[in-house]
Amino acid sequence: MIEPDPDADARALASTLRLRILRLCLDEARTNREIAERLGKNPATVLHHVRTLVDRGFLVAEPVRRGARGSREVPYRSTGKSWRIPPFPGKQQVMVNAFLEELAEAPDDSVQMTRLGVRLSPAEHAELLDRIDGFFAELAEREPTPGGDPYSMLFAMHLDAGRIAEPAEPGA
Repeated sequence: MIEPDPDADARALASTLRLRILRLCLDEARTNREIAERLGKNPATVLHHVRTLVDRGFLVAEPVRRGARGSREVPYRSTGKSWRIPPFPGKQQVMVNAFLEELAEAPDDSVQMTRLGVRLSPAEHAELLDRIDGFFAELAEREPTPGGDPYSMLFAMHLDAGRIAEPAEPGA
């Protein structure tokens, strides 16, 4: 049992590389060597990050298996815990950076993006966020579709500071 520690969880997720590792181990267990090869990183560096994720319960080790040359390999799988972590300072930037790295690897014809500016009342804003959170929660709880294609999604919404009316100067 991993002791609850929101600060330790936040530190564990405050790394673009760690978020990429979690995504790689989402659908299938991967060994440290497989993760390092896929990300083009040094296996020792990746092992440090894998151990951090295991220590905080974001990855779980599966039974040891034999590698190509008979070596012992430990495959790791994402637990889904990262989906339930509350916001922490810098979380948005780390998530965007991980998404941008994954996006750079995606085939151009597989990417669909929309950018939209809207005006919403506080009630409409709350309703939209509830609907989006509900939809993402539903997707996170679904069992993966056997043979389905893996997709990565990022939803971001922010107050559009550039469109906020400047307050009128006194006497103007």
